[in-house]
Amino acid sequence: MSAVIPATVPGSSSEGFPPTPSQTVGPFYGYALPFPGGGDIAPPGRPGTVVLHGHVLDGAGEPVPDALVEVWQPAPDGSRRGAPGSLRRDPVTGAVIGRHAVAFTGFGRVATDADGHYTVTTLPPGGAPYLAIVVFARGLTHHLHTRAYLHDAAGLDRDGLLAGLPEERRATLLTTPEDTGIHRFDIRLQDDGVHEETVFLDFG
Repeated sequence: MSAVIPATVPGSSSEGFPPTPSQTVGPFYGYALPFPGGGDIAPPGRPGTVVLHGHVLDGAGEPVPDALVEVWQPAPDGSRRGAPGSLRRDPVTGAVIGRHAVAFTGFGRVATDADGHYTVTTLPPGGAPYLAIVVFARGLTHHLHTRAYLHDAAGLDRDGLLAGLPEERRATLLTTPEDTGIHRFDIRLQDDGVHEETVFLDFG
């Protein structure tokens, strides 16, 4: 992302060069990071799946069509080991061929479409009422961390992060029910004057 120039360049009389400024983390092109089945965290046909979907929106409330959304979560039994398989490669060509449609890896990565929309299909996380979300998008110098708390998950009233937020900020982390097993979670990169910015977490 960002490169740092040494303060003193060997063989040079120049000293005290400032660090090179950070570059933005997007946009991403279709051939770069998305992979086949990136949003299908749950193997196809697995019972008990849930759908998480929404839009990534900028400070004007406009969709961001070139964002990348990653989802990280424990398995339904609470284990965090994950499983290999999300980024399988063809041993001959080296091309990413995606999941083998059997294991639950606990990881998903999808690009937003032209409307700034993303969708992942997964299983409810065990031991935590939320899915961890990472957002990469144009204009960001660093990726953003947030959480999508499933509105019907057990333990919401005992979550320390939710308990420490005012109501209007807490609401930005809760999914909205749309149908059985379908959760809406819009990610707002800034306050647009009507809607609160999504709460983002700082990892030092």
